[in-house]
Amino acid sequence: MTANSQPLNVLHLNASSRYQGSITRALSSSFVDSLSAGAERVQVQCRDIATGLPFIDADWIAANYTPAEQRSETQRQTLAQSDALVHELQAADIIVIGSPVYNFSIPASLKAWIDLVARAGLTFRYTENGPVGLLGGKKAYVFVASGGMPVGSEADFASRYLQQVLGFIGIGDVTVIAADRVNQQSDAALASAEQQLLDALAALREAA
Repeated sequence: MTANSQPLNVLHLNASSRYQGSITRALSSSFVDSLSAGAERVQVQCRDIATGLPFIDADWIAANYTPAEQRSETQRQTLAQSDALVHELQAADIIVIGSPVYNFSIPASLKAWIDLVARAGLTFRYTENGPVGLLGGKKAYVFVASGGMPVGSEADFASRYLQQVLGFIGIGDVTVIAADRVNQQSDAALASAEQQLLDALAALREAA
């Protein structure tokens, strides 16, 4: 990861509502810290989406579907935060997401982020053959923790949904690192996730 003179841009998203004792915050931060320590030029953009993002509403939808050159100042302001989130995503080479599983799925704050960045013409486009993602060439690492649900099972609407959404906007290279069923097998789950983290780092460095 040091051969290229260009900096490695990392976007680190945290969605856990917990700050003390959050497994996904700890694991995803460890991964990002290891990336920074292992490369000469790494730029990290951290966004704590658990602090809250607005949900899309009628005004946002109207602004989004108005051609950019025709938007009013009010509409531009309505889309300003969404534009900033899209820009962060476009600029990133690596996206790191830390997300617990809440009621079989992702936190509402992470769904709000997805709704704000999944924008036709910016992160995907419609074609006669269906939608095509515009953010190819990026890697994503999704850190997921669950209390009792096996990650990857039919009841997992968290990691599978995130892979679907990321693929939809063009990010098909997604690695899921899971600490699942921590309420049942805490030590084993954490040990497995930490090994998955090390394996992902090793694979990333080998590919560089």
